[in-house]
Amino acid sequence: MDIPVLIAGAGPTGLNLALSLAHHGVPFRMFSDASGPGERSRAMVVQARTLEFYHQLGFAQRVVDDGVIIDTVHLRRGDGSADDDLAAIHFAELGRDISPYPFALAYPQDDHERFLLDRLGELGGKVEWQTKLTDFTQDDHSVSATVERNGRAETIRCAWICGCDGAHSQVRESLGIGFPGGTYEQHFFVADVRLERGFERDLIISLGDKVLTLLFPVRPSGMQRLIGLVPPELTHRDDIRFEEIQGLAEEQLNLRVAACDWFSTYRVHHRVADRFRVGRAFLLGDAGHIHSPAGGQGMNTGIGDAVNLGWKLAQVIQRRVTPDLLSTYEDERIGFARSLVSTTDRAFTGIVAGGLLGEFARHIFTPLVLSIATRTSSAQHALFRLVSQTRIHYEDSPLSEGSAGNVSGGDRLPWLGPNGPSNFDSLRLLDWQVQIYGDADPAFAAAVESLGLPLQTFPWEPRAEKAGFAENSAVLIRPDGYVALALPNQEIQKLHTFVDRWSLRFPGVQSAAA
Repeated sequence: MDIPVLIAGAGPTGLNLALSLAHHGVPFRMFSDASGPGERSRAMVVQARTLEFYHQLGFAQRVVDDGVIIDTVHLRRGDGSADDDLAAIHFAELGRDISPYPFALAYPQDDHERFLLDRLGELGGKVEWQTKLTDFTQDDHSVSATVERNGRAETIRCAWICGCDGAHSQVRESLGIGFPGGTYEQHFFVADVRLERGFERDLIISLGDKVLTLLFPVRPSGMQRLIGLVPPELTHRDDIRFEEIQGLAEEQLNLRVAACDWFSTYRVHHRVADRFRVGRAFLLGDAGHIHSPAGGQGMNTGIGDAVNLGWKLAQVIQRRVTPDLLSTYEDERIGFARSLVSTTDRAFTGIVAGGLLGEFARHIFTPLVLSIATRTSSAQHALFRLVSQTRIHYEDSPLSEGSAGNVSGGDRLPWLGPNGPSNFDSLRLLDWQVQIYGDADPAFAAAVESLGLPLQTFPWEPRAEKAGFAENSAVLIRPDGYVALALPNQEIQKLHTFVDRWSLRFPGVQSAAA
């Protein structure tokens, strides 16, 4: 075996998978047919759940400092009025007490990729650029992959291969996996611009009669992103210039563009692969699912794929868990991908539709729904969880068991909130651990310690109850911050049964109190 893991593709998904393996001490080779990291700010929005993963890796705050916090989304009617919001959504209100990152972050993909490459380099990892996967075969024991660089072919024998190689994935093609879906008929434009009035930190969505235009912050240096529908009279052309779009966008958003640094047009696809795993090969990110840009979900979903698979691969390779655990990757991620594509497809189709349906969706239905959704705290929290991806859970996974209070196996570990010790800080272990909310039973604490599991205890207080925990309950937490097993009464036998079922082996960290 030349290497345990081969990673095809070096975008945010592939880089996060590589970081996960590197943190767990698993060797890999990573290659991309590109000449280097991206040079355009394609995906821009980093959601709260991704920042929570980055908190586990120790660099979330550095990412926040490099980006632009989007605290407010303004929904406007598209008639040039700057003061007449149909709805205003304040992330700080929506996400209060749910996440330490109650906002969306604008962080352009090219900067994002370079940042992740630097972090990977600090761990001794690298990307082999201008290297293309041409084919691979596999059997029950290994994968044999052929890559080509500068016209020379190399055969690499590895245990596992991971396709993070985008919508035109060679890994998916080699596996013969179907990629059903389609392409929206609407034509879109994207432009990076600078405004005469200066930098706008909020997200503005303008719902016009025949067009939809969005203004994003991109870089603190003053770069903004315009995204919108190409006007119907231009949609048949492939040679559209920004000057033909500029006047309409300026009128809709009540602004003036001082300079345009980049402009392009494109069409949006929506597809989900039939499988995310075949034997020793996995699909992640755009190789497995692509969808509309509605809600800024695409890149974050790919990163979630990488986080989910990374620790599982590492622990199987290190023989700390039964290989059957790897089947839970597809179980947990393909259902969410299908749900996301379906949800964003319905929302996106209505908003960009032409005729009376589109006008109704843009001017009546969407503003009404958002207005209602921001009136009560429960609706606000539901909206934040939806957009931020903190609502993603794996309750139907074979790896999820038990319930205690409002916390169940498969849930993202609820955050205790800002007023006291954080139950998220110990997740930086990137390994299994037990947390208790209340008093630890001595026999249970001894059982946890005998297994080699870290133990964190938190006092029973109002914020723990508010987060959904039950008094004196215990939760076994996976390395990715999800609850695997919820124990309302610190049941020792249930803990042992779960550990034995998955043949879990732990690092033997001594127990500690928070």
